[in-house]
Amino acid sequence: MCSSSASADALPRPFDHASHFVDPYATYRQLRAQAPVHHIALPDGSPVWLVLREADVRAGLSDPRLSVNKAHSRGGYAGFALPPALDANLLNIDPDDHLRLRRLVSKAFTPRHVETLRGHVLAAAERLADGLERQLARAPHVDLVAAYANPLPLTVIGDLFDIPEQERHDFSAWVTTMLAPPGREELAAAIAGIHEYLLALVATRRANPGSDLLSGLIAARDEGDRLTEDELVSLVFLILMAGSENSQHLISSGVLALLQHPEQLAALRADPGLIPQAVEELLRHAHPNHMAIRRFPTVDIEIAGTTVPAGDTVMLCLASAHRDPDRYPDPDRFDIHREDTAHLALGQGMHYCLGAPLARMETQIALATLLRRFPRLALATPAEQLAWRTSFRSHALKELPVTVCVDAR
Repeated sequence: MCSSSASADALPRPFDHASHFVDPYATYRQLRAQAPVHHIALPDGSPVWLVLREADVRAGLSDPRLSVNKAHSRGGYAGFALPPALDANLLNIDPDDHLRLRRLVSKAFTPRHVETLRGHVLAAAERLADGLERQLARAPHVDLVAAYANPLPLTVIGDLFDIPEQERHDFSAWVTTMLAPPGREELAAAIAGIHEYLLALVATRRANPGSDLLSGLIAARDEGDRLTEDELVSLVFLILMAGSENSQHLISSGVLALLQHPEQLAALRADPGLIPQAVEELLRHAHPNHMAIRRFPTVDIEIAGTTVPAGDTVMLCLASAHRDPDRYPDPDRFDIHREDTAHLALGQGMHYCLGAPLARMETQIALATLLRRFPRLALATPAEQLAWRTSFRSHALKELPVTVCVDAR
């Protein structure tokens, strides 16, 4: 076992191999079989402690000694270097301030309020399915990510903030570059683009408020002084990013998983009532977020018999936890009838995903609409030739070329 003071050059680098981005589960399987915790170097050379087994990941998500606040970091990987106006978000804040900020937006994402958006999401999915149908009338195949999976959550979250359509796509493109940058210059440009856009958006909406969620947050800042200006902009950043990024990749990964498992797809077509249960299995089996937000021990702690010094970086691997055979029978099998639907894809404890009800509803509607409208959906490219994002944080398709035979209507 390597000590925290070990040179990063001497640490193993399991995420440096191109094969990892095609099948990261093979990497996790090998590491998990060797030990529950590994001291490794990330692709940028930063040292981290990688936690792999479900019981340890679950415990870590709720351990108050594991802080998300960068102030507790003493070197190692600490995440993106963001300006203060983007960095003061819920993913970087511990209990007191976290609860204060979360309360400001929680009403917009309660199951009851999200249910009032169902008609809006259904209409958006139908419009996008119409567009997909038109595209397939002109071309032999279409990229489902660009035509359907990406714009659906963008439409929903963009409407909540009353953001013009083109600006939504610009924001999404910056986020994509930020999460998997070709280089440092592109990363800096993406972060700068997000920063400048959000500052301008808040200023514009402050001058011309409406009834949208952003106007409500600005009022909470200006009238109630319940959050700082940096907290306001950071909150908008996080909601827009998470509200579009996570759902779009869950939808595309979910469609791929179903197309690769025709018996499961047939069962779902035969009984659409299984869709909510299928989405829970997709969250376990194919969720795009493979790592929880990095954490920093505030004191020396022990994880699965390994001592992790205070201030080091801990990465809790959700994807490995979801394939842990000590937790799930036959964990690599995709089974929409699986009785144990518990998972950690949406977090645990204080950092449980604020938008979980919306993400679930969007994915359920996206899949139900697609399966109903296009009963002979098929991959247009062999699965082994699909291109994946090169990021250790997530497993997300760049494209999903599909071909369909549209029913006569």
